[in-house]
Amino acid sequence: MPHIAPRSMRDILLRSPVMPILTVHDAHTAGDLAQALVKGGVMVFEVVKRTPATIAALHAMCEAAPDADIGMGTLMTPEDVTTAIQAGAKFGVSPGLTAELAQAIQAHQFPFLPGVATASEVMQARAFGLKELKYFPAQGVAGAAWIKDMAGVFPDVLFCPTGGIRPPDIPTYLSLRNCRTVGGSWVVPPELLKDRAWHEITALAQQASGFRAP
Repeated sequence: MPHIAPRSMRDILLRSPVMPILTVHDAHTAGDLAQALVKGGVMVFEVVKRTPATIAALHAMCEAAPDADIGMGTLMTPEDVTTAIQAGAKFGVSPGLTAELAQAIQAHQFPFLPGVATASEVMQARAFGLKELKYFPAQGVAGAAWIKDMAGVFPDVLFCPTGGIRPPDIPTYLSLRNCRTVGGSWVVPPELLKDRAWHEITALAQQASGFRAP
């Protein structure tokens, strides 16, 4: 079979207007969760490394939804990058960026979305060749003004805001030329995941995938 090059971080972000951010406590539900999201049209999602089930959950999701781009979040060290790659993650996400983390990303040529909150942090990320950045915390719709202001200063940077963003906030972000994806946990409420309410999660995924830039 021909070798298929992995997608770049920018290409991954452009696949979906909303990237669900998932906390999975039971790996046995992970495969069904991935299929419910894909059925709703969501092809990009992040599993945060905050529970003992994260690695097994990521494995299960990659097997259940091989066409999706599934990333691992809350990566903070070079060892976390290695763990994510070994688990099958297509990309990584971090709340920030250190030189050691950036060097590990470069060594593995791993698509990565580091978090920034200031212009200085954007400059540091760009110095490492990273131009797809998570703006965190966005604090709902409040972060849209900051991202808009950054467009003239950093025209080559694409931002993915996360943190408190709800559906009514999304059109404001997607109207910005330097934002094509937002991250949010609302697509998979904990109570729906606990109840394995796959139809309801698919419905929320359909809502998420239906957002479009003006």
